[in-house]
Amino acid sequence: MKSMNYIKRIFLFLSLNFLVVMTILVVLNFLHVSPYLHTYGISYQDLFIFCFIWGMGGALISLFLSKHIAKWMVGVKIISRNDSEFQELLSMVENLASEAGLSTPQVGVYASKEVNAFATGSSKRNSLIAVSTGLLERMKSEDIQGVLAHEITHIANGDMVTMTLLQGVVNAFVMFLARILALAISGSNKNNRRSHSSMSFYLLVTLFEIVFMILGSMVIAAYSRYREFRADLGGARLTGKEKMIGALQTLRILQEIKDSNTHLAFQTFKISLPQKRGFIRFFATHPPLQQRIERLQKL
Repeated sequence: MKSMNYIKRIFLFLSLNFLVVMTILVVLNFLHVSPYLHTYGISYQDLFIFCFIWGMGGALISLFLSKHIAKWMVGVKIISRNDSEFQELLSMVENLASEAGLSTPQVGVYASKEVNAFATGSSKRNSLIAVSTGLLERMKSEDIQGVLAHEITHIANGDMVTMTLLQGVVNAFVMFLARILALAISGSNKNNRRSHSSMSFYLLVTLFEIVFMILGSMVIAAYSRYREFRADLGGARLTGKEKMIGALQTLRILQEIKDSNTHLAFQTFKISLPQKRGFIRFFATHPPLQQRIERLQKL
């Protein structure tokens, strides 16, 4: 069973990347974007368009497919009115969504011993909230409400779209700046295409992309931590501060429960992650739970 899930994830990863590449190539061809390196030098307009489409394209395609990816990756089962076992969960989401001024998102459950919930989707009207069986089995009703209010706030704030746009912009600027600097260092003052296409140019592009992507990842992670604080605040407004604090305290107690076969890409779907120390903390997408609790307690 585990081997089948592993093969399924690899197939999904390869299929998604193939779809992204083919879609972007079609768009570039449709817009008649020519190679940005010419015999007379560099076309900054073509380079910018090239980087913008590649940078934003992958992020936007991932956003539009995010619900399907989440369902395939962890096997989310969508709850319907006929599922009597989960009617209390569905009612909680409906009430919280109404309180937040949203239409009710899809609600799903997936099998996992981890205590987790996540929200995803391409828009407020096309969203999904999924919870693990571990959360339903181990958390009290009041704590579950706090977790759901946190996820509802993510949807209400449009966090999925904002994170996607930020990721796309960072991708585009990383590609653009890396190529500009590589061209400058490898001899951009020479109107000779051969110098631009040399091995040194491509090595420099790779080096600069790695450096800039590390810096960009720190910016994205910082915004992600900010949106977690904001979602906690929104959850407190929907359910009450004490319920939100109680939910976070329970998550802190139960966060050591892990699934051994959790896919790395699934980390972004988690409501909390273990605290990181040292320099690596700048790449953490979630603030420490204790810090989140203390912020709410000061309100």
